[in-house]
Amino acid sequence: MNTLSRLIAALLVGAGIAVAGFSVSQGLERFRMSDRSVTVKGLAEKDVESDFAIWTLSFRRAGNEFGTVQQALAADREKVLAFLKERGFTDAELEARPLQVQDLMARDYAQGNVPFRFNGSGQVLVKTSRVADVASAALAVDPLIQGGIQLGGDGEGASGPRYQLRGFNDIKAPLLAEATRNAREQADKFAAEAGASLGPLKNANQGAIRITGTDGNDFDDGSSRSKRLRVVSTFEYELE
Repeated sequence: MNTLSRLIAALLVGAGIAVAGFSVSQGLERFRMSDRSVTVKGLAEKDVESDFAIWTLSFRRAGNEFGTVQQALAADREKVLAFLKERGFTDAELEARPLQVQDLMARDYAQGNVPFRFNGSGQVLVKTSRVADVASAALAVDPLIQGGIQLGGDGEGASGPRYQLRGFNDIKAPLLAEATRNAREQADKFAAEAGASLGPLKNANQGAIRITGTDGNDFDDGSSRSKRLRVVSTFEYELE
């Protein structure tokens, strides 16, 4: 009985080892099969022209008489509007902001040694899809400056037109398609060199389209008429 019991126990242990070995081999096989994939990145770049421009012409006046400052600002605004209309811009493309005149002595933290009591400003905005006309007009403001108008930025340090790309969605699809084709070509080449064939797509990340200027900046600050669009998409394909 002892010999028979030991024989049965040995058989059971052997069967257990065989089953465990089979299970381990199956797991390794599934791991190797799941590992047969390739991850590639597709790059696409395109330079495009802006399709919309916003140009803020700011002007300032200072003095010790409220009425004098206000009248000077109103005259400056009319000169700016006349200049822009001479350049061909229509009323629909122009926006004159309300004039602002501040009494520096009326502020809580006012100091008595300010050179002028009143400080005023005004703005005229150009909003148009005629980007080239805006760029040309921005280079021709010398007569306004010579006429005594103190032109400045829009309050945020910007002194020139800001260019935008509002037709972005029309360009987005072709750019992503190009990145996808680029990635597929790389994946096909890798599979051929590895002696395999390219299988189904497992994962895809189209990536974010980055917009920069073509002037070397790493971001688009709006000052460049030309925009560079760049996208890097990531794809994972099975290998067969």
